[in-house]
Amino acid sequence: MNANGQVGIQSPSFPDGAQPMVRLDKQGGTVVSELHGRFYEQAYRGNLFSCGHAGAVALASQNATATSLAAAAQPILGIWNPQTAQVNLVVLQAVLQDFINNVTSVAPGAFVWCWSIGNAGITTGGTPYNRKSMAAAGSLTKTFLGATALTGLTNNLVIVEAADFPIASGLLTTTVAAATPTPSVEGIQNFDGSLVIPPGGVLALMNTLSVTTHSVMGRLLWEEVPII
Repeated sequence: MNANGQVGIQSPSFPDGAQPMVRLDKQGGTVVSELHGRFYEQAYRGNLFSCGHAGAVALASQNATATSLAAAAQPILGIWNPQTAQVNLVVLQAVLQDFINNVTSVAPGAFVWCWSIGNAGITTGGTPYNRKSMAAAGSLTKTFLGATALTGLTNNLVIVEAADFPIASGLLTTTVAAATPTPSVEGIQNFDGSLVIPPGGVLALMNTLSVTTHSVMGRLLWEEVPII
């Protein structure tokens, strides 16, 4: 079987459905070139969405699994895929910064991912941003950013696994003069499509101990794939 190609650059832009020829170099070798960033295709097609904190959020008791995994829980970062949505949420990436906000600080335990399925009646949540239009529009997904409860949650959250985020160390001091400066820490977790949230599913980032002396900022990034 012959594989035909064309030497040199072809048309700069092909429409969907076009069948361009394989590009060859002057020695007949196949030319492979990198094209854009790894998330560009889905962002350009309007399928990529995100949510994130607009400012530092001080951890509170309802952000902790020690306090609640029920409808009163307030995910540090969370998304709900309504049962009426005809898409799967394919999680790509999550980022979290953690820093102390008090000279006397206690570590917030571990950051953990929790989830729940079969939820049809959650009445709260915000609207994510579309990464192409930069508008908070185009998605039925609801977001939770540290101060909004999962009101109407049908099935309690379940702790599934540790998140890939470090913890800023706690300070055991009581005065500014005696405190040792502790830098903020940041972690990134690349799911790269290894987690799919079906309609009715909730994904929530929580911490395990109830503290108020840490603040966080973070984001979630996901692709919305139509269910065929």
